[in-house]
Amino acid sequence: MTRGLKSKFAVSGAARVRTPCIGVCSTGIGDAVCRGCKRFSHEVIDWNAYTEVEKAIVDSRLAEFLSLCMQNKFVVTDPGLLRWQLQTQQIRFNPAHDQYCGLFALLKAGASQIEDPENFGFSVHLPWRSSSLTALRELVDQEFWFLSDAHHQRYLATPDLFESE
Repeated sequence: MTRGLKSKFAVSGAARVRTPCIGVCSTGIGDAVCRGCKRFSHEVIDWNAYTEVEKAIVDSRLAEFLSLCMQNKFVVTDPGLLRWQLQTQQIRFNPAHDQYCGLFALLKAGASQIEDPENFGFSVHLPWRSSSLTALRELVDQEFWFLSDAHHQRYLATPDLFESE
């Protein structure tokens, strides 16, 4: 691993990276990418042997993918209000991740109970406003898996055509 990557992910005194496992693992039935946490099967298997830097790299990739999927459907209009709602509702979220990952945690915990997104510091992009928040959360989760699977297919499952034998 290059020094630049280590310095990007190694922060003195940083909290340990928690497992992204949500207890719905599909790698045991043959999926290359877990439908629950979106890690690759080898990451699920080897997680406890990873260094904190390796865990942080995986965590960062997952957070970036989730954030991208969320930004396609939502806009965080008031990050302070969203954070306050997360804390008030006692919803577990990673404060090191961006606000869109926090918004996903909010929707996982109670999308069906949110009547006015503005009261929670976010809005829905116009093309998606006729969809329920629960349906949008499920759609984001599917897109998150598709993005993780595409990344796996492109960078891990496809042989390197330029690698010498």
